[in-house]
Amino acid sequence: MQDILFPVIGGLGLFLYGMGMMSDGLKGVAGQKLKDMLDVITKNRIIAISVGTFVTCVIQSSSAMTVMTVGFVNAGLLSLKQALGVILGANIGTTMTAWLVSLLGSGMKITAYALPAIGVGFLLSILSKTQKWKHFGNILLGFGLLFIGIGFMEEAFKPMQNSDAVVAFIKGVANMPMMPLIAVLAGTAITLLIQSSSASIAIIQLMAFSGVFGTDWPMVLMITIPFVLGDNIGTTITAQLAALRTNRNGKRVAWAHSLFNIFGVCWILPLVWLGYYSQAIIWAMDHLGNQVLNIVSMFSGKEFSVNATVLSKTTIMVYIAIAHSMFNILNVIVFTPILGLLEKAVYLILPIKEDEIAEKPVVLEEHLLNTPEIALDQAKRAIGDMAKRCKKTLKQSMDGFFNNDSKSLDKALKNEDRIDEYQEHITTYLVKLSQRQLSDIVSSELPVLLHTVNDLERVGDHAKNIVELALRKIENKMQFGESAIADIEQMLVQTESMFEHLIKGLGEEDTEKAKNIVKPALENEANLNRMQLEFRRNHVDRMGAGACTAQAGILFIDVIDNIEKIGDHLTNITQSVIGGMYWDGIEPAKALKESAKQSRK
Repeated sequence: MQDILFPVIGGLGLFLYGMGMMSDGLKGVAGQKLKDMLDVITKNRIIAISVGTFVTCVIQSSSAMTVMTVGFVNAGLLSLKQALGVILGANIGTTMTAWLVSLLGSGMKITAYALPAIGVGFLLSILSKTQKWKHFGNILLGFGLLFIGIGFMEEAFKPMQNSDAVVAFIKGVANMPMMPLIAVLAGTAITLLIQSSSASIAIIQLMAFSGVFGTDWPMVLMITIPFVLGDNIGTTITAQLAALRTNRNGKRVAWAHSLFNIFGVCWILPLVWLGYYSQAIIWAMDHLGNQVLNIVSMFSGKEFSVNATVLSKTTIMVYIAIAHSMFNILNVIVFTPILGLLEKAVYLILPIKEDEIAEKPVVLEEHLLNTPEIALDQAKRAIGDMAKRCKKTLKQSMDGFFNNDSKSLDKALKNEDRIDEYQEHITTYLVKLSQRQLSDIVSSELPVLLHTVNDLERVGDHAKNIVELALRKIENKMQFGESAIADIEQMLVQTESMFEHLIKGLGEEDTEKAKNIVKPALENEANLNRMQLEFRRNHVDRMGAGACTAQAGILFIDVIDNIEKIGDHLTNITQSVIGGMYWDGIEPAKALKESAKQSRK
């Protein structure tokens, strides 16, 4: 028992850890160019299906393709709708792999590349000098660990593939009343156990070839088809496992994969039960079989007899492979026009939660770039929304800190990711705007706006630092006295006041009014600086008196330092507003170049 249980537990752990590492690496390395590229190649359903089919054929693993798709969606590189087409294509691609394995004897496995991927990934992650290459290393390392985990699970269940008990179970199911439905469930269960639809289909093919189901070949075909349908449902467990460490969108991709196969079995099973499906396969071989065999001969060098397409012992395995291919191809044909309905079904299972709703930056319409003044107003509104997001992120991080609330901390981290998206969108838009014919006023405002965006992004980074400090506080079960909590709350009051003045000022069109609105923020900043010095001294006294531990004292100082630095960045923005978003004496082109360079760091 432990020969199966221990490798499965360890393999599952490696699988989930690798999935998380690969997804985190994708998030780190994926710039806007990669996102745009994936967006282009998956926007059209037919192209997305073709991409899924081609990649699955190349790597010879639908599991790998679906897991990577889950990872892309989890990293925010693909939407659910875009991922659906790739998943459909992966289902077609896996049938072509089965043809290669059964007809040409190709046994290449993606796990064969796992160890080199781990080695190269590890070296990149520890030796690379840039974060981008470290992220590439984490992707490879996670990819390798993920498939090593699958390999352990497959090996653990491998004895079952040649087990007399499994053969007896399948044979028993074949003789049961309500056989097609029970056979679907049995095929699903077997694939869930042995973690490989190709292996479970191979078992059925070999049993049919060996005469386990008899020698009435049309009847043998009817008996084996429901097992193949069940295998297609069982193979979706890999994506479900991968989704355990993803966000809700990643889980939705896994459910889409499952629903696609389950719905497909539901509408095809009645045709199987009535015998129409097997008749269609026999008809297809009678009319198209010779053309197919000619193609196979060309690649394999094997000659086939005139009667090679007739349903018999020598061809039953090919007929079963056709049944597998036809199921997935028909499914794709049926579901491609109604992918929207499949998407709705997924959202019924996993509805959108309130905290999932991501208010994207104000739509920065590129066709308005030809009217720079209007485009600039768009960017300013987006910056105002970004400031609101920063305020919300700080509040969530501090709520999590005070209340040891991990949910608030998770929300803060998600919001910080969205702040990074704001920076990417707004910076890209402003750089494009700089390439147009601009007036002196507009060109002088651009670098100031870019610096404002960078300051807001740094505010998000400090909020993220507070999240990490809160997690350390929770992990080490640290306690803060009432005076320490009161000190932090006083600084937060000043910071929130700065945010309110700035958000209101950034939304004011009248420059003079905006200046007057934001000026009180400078007083808030002076209060923050005074409080930081005073509270540091007070806390050192508390530590000296034994009122708190040294570890808690260091954490307290880190928190108030991060709040004070947030105040510094908000002061930079305040001074920009007071200056009318204009830097006198600075060459606009040079300032813009430096600002854009800084935003990419």
